[in-house]
Amino acid sequence: MEHIPVLLHECVDGLRLKPDGIYVDGTLGRAGHSAEIAKRLKGGRLIGIDRDEAAIGAAYRTLEAYKDRVTLVRGNFRDVGAILDGLGIQKVDGMLFDLGVSSPQLDDAGRGFSYMSDAPLDMRMDQGDALTADAVVNGWPQDELRRILYEYGEERYAPKIAAAIVRRRGDKKIETTAELVDVIKAAMPAKALREKQHPAKRSFQAIRIAVNDELGAVGEMLSAAPDRLNKGGRLCVISFQSLEDKLVKAAVHKREKGCTCPPDFPVCVCGFSPTLKTITKKPITPGPDELSQNPRSRSAKLRIAERV
Repeated sequence: MEHIPVLLHECVDGLRLKPDGIYVDGTLGRAGHSAEIAKRLKGGRLIGIDRDEAAIGAAYRTLEAYKDRVTLVRGNFRDVGAILDGLGIQKVDGMLFDLGVSSPQLDDAGRGFSYMSDAPLDMRMDQGDALTADAVVNGWPQDELRRILYEYGEERYAPKIAAAIVRRRGDKKIETTAELVDVIKAAMPAKALREKQHPAKRSFQAIRIAVNDELGAVGEMLSAAPDRLNKGGRLCVISFQSLEDKLVKAAVHKREKGCTCPPDFPVCVCGFSPTLKTITKKPITPGPDELSQNPRSRSAKLRIAERV
């Protein structure tokens, strides 16, 4: 399936691009957003970051026409500050982070992201990372499996599924995504199997988040990115699940509030001043046309904040 950039026009509009500005696409993917940004630059520069080597290779081809204004970096967006330091860039005029898994990653059977095809248990966005879904599923303690299924996947049957995984691996190692799907289905009540959503969706999401430390990466990015924006620069973040969206909303609110003193302090002693202001009081979501063209965009939420 072709990768279709989510909320493309909303992101480009939200960044308020200047032709001579410097911008970061911290989740390059297949460069759909990046191509739209780069073609609007005249004298400006786009820094594209991705931890997936395959994504970097594909992006080079997509962005060939704009190579004079694009710099691609293989890395994790959690290190955006260090990446900019390495390029000798102090401040930028906008940053975009699309926290979803790209369609090519989902559709590459060998990557093990999808519960719809059989593959080895991998789920690494960066193939150089040591931790795999195999290690999580076959090695992590039952309590830790239950925790991630409940917290990262918001899976109400987490205790049953974690127990079933441990029982099955005690007899025989769980080696493939199809085997894991079977274990998950067997642990769930019949009514859950009749729901519209695939019964393994939440569990696969949870394991993928754990393998790639996605929430930790988002937290570090949200801590670093605002301080690297020029005044008036925009931060655009697309999330696809409630945990990420809550992190984004809370991080912006904290920066918007500024002062961290207890409410009963008569005067501010912390010295923190606001560094962001919210542009989108409510997140922007896909419209009917986008949903019909790209059903995978249905859970996308875009939040935009501006450096003050």
